Amino acid sequence: MSQAPEPPLWQRILADLEQRILDGELVDRFPTDRELVEHYGVSRHTVREAVQRLRARGLVERQRGRGSFVRPDQVRQPVGTLYSLFRAVEDAGLEQRSEVLTLDERTDADAAARLELPPRTELVHLQRLRYAGGEPLALDAVWLPASVARPLLAVSWERTALYDELAARCDVRLTGADEIIEPVLPDSDARTLLRLDDDEALFRIERCGRAGSRLLEWRVTLVRGRRFAFTSTWERSRSGESVGFTARAPDGTISQS
Repeated sequence: MSQAPEPPLWQRILADLEQRILDGELVDRFPTDRELVEHYGVSRHTVREAVQRLRARGLVERQRGRGSFVRPDQVRQPVGTLYSLFRAVEDAGLEQRSEVLTLDERTDADAAARLELPPRTELVHLQRLRYAGGEPLALDAVWLPASVARPLLAVSWERTALYDELAARCDVRLTGADEIIEPVLPDSDARTLLRLDDDEALFRIERCGRAGSRLLEWRVTLVRGRRFAFTSTWERSRSGESVGFTARAPDGTISQS
């Protein structure tokens, strides 16, 4: 039985640098290319391959005239769970707060259709600018049936979580969700509100949340790609088949891993 090939050298250095950042060994100032070449005993090209990927993941940022610095404030979230962005930010050790952009009761035919409701159904609409550690992280918009969620109109949303308020005020707890995650380019409004860099993209997360068999939440969240990462863990089942997720490609084909 042939062994799997070893990962490239830059990939091993990347994994080691990520672990050193997670362990708190690398804080604030990030080593120069020359220092990394000396530390790992590899070429400058190999070091740059690893560092470029750290920057792409938002873990390291270059500041003009000052060098590179560690960004340990990236929010990470496992896929395949009914997560709360509020909890994900707090679990990263960052202060969470929200600025309410819209909170009202309205009709919206598209949102109602997503919730499998008649077009003129009254909905509670909440749109927030979400912050993590004092910096904008996400634009979050959610629609819920007003017949269930009307008590949420009285909530002060600066430092609380939607799912906590749903449970406390409406006696509703979501039990599952269908979610689509895709990269998108920001429009001018999102770029301004989220204070994006010129080359920064977003994750668009669309979620339909359920309580039992009933759809209760349609949410669209735009998250900064450099400050948010999705993680997954999988293992082979006893039958030998992989346990994973289903992905839909842009051409409509479906693959499972």
